[in-house]
Amino acid sequence: MRSGTPLPLLGTFHEISIAVDDARAALEFYESLGFIQTPTNDTLTHPYGVLTDGRLFIGLHQRRGASPVLTFVRPGIAECVPEFAAAGIELTLCHTGEEVFNEIGLSDPFGHAVAVLEVRTHSPVARGVRDVSLCGAFAEVSLPVTDFAAAQGFWEPLGFVAAGEVTAPYPHLPLTSDYLDVSFHSPRVCERPMLVFRDPDMRARIARLRELGVAISAIEPDGAASPANALLESPDGTPLMLLESES
Repeated sequence: MRSGTPLPLLGTFHEISIAVDDARAALEFYESLGFIQTPTNDTLTHPYGVLTDGRLFIGLHQRRGASPVLTFVRPGIAECVPEFAAAGIELTLCHTGEEVFNEIGLSDPFGHAVAVLEVRTHSPVARGVRDVSLCGAFAEVSLPVTDFAAAQGFWEPLGFVAAGEVTAPYPHLPLTSDYLDVSFHSPRVCERPMLVFRDPDMRARIARLRELGVAISAIEPDGAASPANALLESPDGTPLMLLESES
């Protein structure tokens, strides 16, 4: 984004925040896939770790609550609250004040949680976008919805732009933004939000993961079954979709 360009309503992408029972076990799982840890600060009081593959940041929060949460950062968020009301978006959380950690929350029509923080809770790391994990290049977060048009109507005012619906390897509607891409898929494909990874040689990556003992299942709904596509699940229950890309 060009210097001086106004931030989108949500600000900049920060992390996918996932609630876990055992942050250490979850960290070790993602590290086994080639993710690396990034330093966290003392803003949060519960056990917390963050991993990245150079593009995606996964925040593992040993706490109860909504999960996953698409988390963004926008400085001065307290002053930006009226912008959400003007966009017709009702907040589920508004925790702002001079002596508190400023945070707001919202939810889309299908219950997918979004948070916007005043400041970052972890630091950037020196890792190039080509330094992907064993899963390949992170592509998007895919959300299960029953009505693509309704989901699009909610997310576009937040700074996302929809492309045309794609039918392969399963029906989904991708949306792009300056900081994070999302897509919508039918609950028939997967009932939970998915982290989607793509690679031209995903078959080899899937074979390597199997050699390492990672449990991987085939994708069958809506004609997606292929040795080049697969699904694996983290210990916290997050599905990771592995898809073959053309380039």
